[in-house]
Amino acid sequence: MLNKIFLQGRLVADPELKQTASGVSVCTFRIAVERDFKNKETGEKETDFISIVAWRNSAEFVSRYFSKGRLAIVEGRLQMRSYTDKEGVKRTVAEVVADNIYFGDSKRDNDSTYTPPAQTQSPDYGTPLAGEDQFSELSDESELPF
Repeated sequence: MLNKIFLQGRLVADPELKQTASGVSVCTFRIAVERDFKNKETGEKETDFISIVAWRNSAEFVSRYFSKGRLAIVEGRLQMRSYTDKEGVKRTVAEVVADNIYFGDSKRDNDSTYTPPAQTQSPDYGTPLAGEDQFSELSDESELPF
């Protein structure tokens, strides 16, 4: 049987990271996924809000690098889960169990809360050998050399 899903959407809230009783990390979040077509009556595109669950390293990754409004690409599987609520009513929920989560956008230039990971010092490979060309930086105003 095949159960594979790919979604792209924006987080509607910051991800929530928890630990199970045995210490396994689990992160839950929801993404807003816009439908490809417009509603005939309103002329507007509708949006689905989909619950995502990530485990272990993926959970840690999402909680560390994603926040509300960030575009995410989720690869996983659809899972149906049943539970009984506080009033004793049996409920069923659909959620995506994420296998992989990717950034769907680049560094958000307009987001002042974004902090890039610390950069490491590049290794020193010494001076170039005699006769080797050295690279030079091009300004944005000049034409490309090819």
